[in-house]
Amino acid sequence: MDEIALARVRIVLVEPAGALNVGSIARAMKNMGLRKLVLVNPYCDPLEEDARKMAVHARDILEEAVIVETLAEAIAPCERAIATTARSRSLPTALEHPSEALPWLLEAPAALIFGPEDRGLSNEELNYARRFVRIPSSDAYPSLNLAQAVAICCYELFQSSLNEPRDLSERLISPPVSLGPSAPLELIEGYYRQLEAVLLKIGYLYPHTAKSRMEKFRRLFNRSGLSADEVAMLRGILSQVEWAVSARDTLEPESFEF
Repeated sequence: MDEIALARVRIVLVEPAGALNVGSIARAMKNMGLRKLVLVNPYCDPLEEDARKMAVHARDILEEAVIVETLAEAIAPCERAIATTARSRSLPTALEHPSEALPWLLEAPAALIFGPEDRGLSNEELNYARRFVRIPSSDAYPSLNLAQAVAICCYELFQSSLNEPRDLSERLISPPVSLGPSAPLELIEGYYRQLEAVLLKIGYLYPHTAKSRMEKFRRLFNRSGLSADEVAMLRGILSQVEWAVSARDTLEPESFEF
């Protein structure tokens, strides 16, 4: 078992509502060698009795769990993120089998994101991920319990960690490789915020269409696997555009007379 690789993966639960589920998830994580649990705006106390009862000997996972307010905070230290979804979305993005996609998380600090029990992840929350997995299930009842879904994915990660590094790399189906280590997701989120602001300023985006257009830009750049240097280059271009627009706006009208 590659304990170092497993230690880099955090399980992120967005707005979990059930203490029983959170406790069961902690147990499944410890069964499979995972320790990092992050809760985004939870609607239950991970240390309440129901959670502890279900965790059994994994209560330490609950005690060490990190609670944050936003998904952006949860994945900030990560370079890679995979989101789980139970159904096809309007986004033209491939849904992969867990055994194909999850090994990719073992090569860098990474997050595996799960949505609330009652709704799953929204399209906006899915935007934070670079790849997406769907657990195959019967059409008669395709929706899995949250704890069951996490357990299946933890098992796939554990199985992948048992392989020799060379065998693992041969199995990976990854997005295009950039010229350097992948940029932290927090850095990429900063780029997206700056890109949206600049595109609004120059009139390429309009407030009422900005959200849908930015989703397309996210999909484009998420596929490319940007390095930190590449993000810095792109942000430098945006900064120069901002300077040029500001310089133009400060020129006197007569400056354009011939």
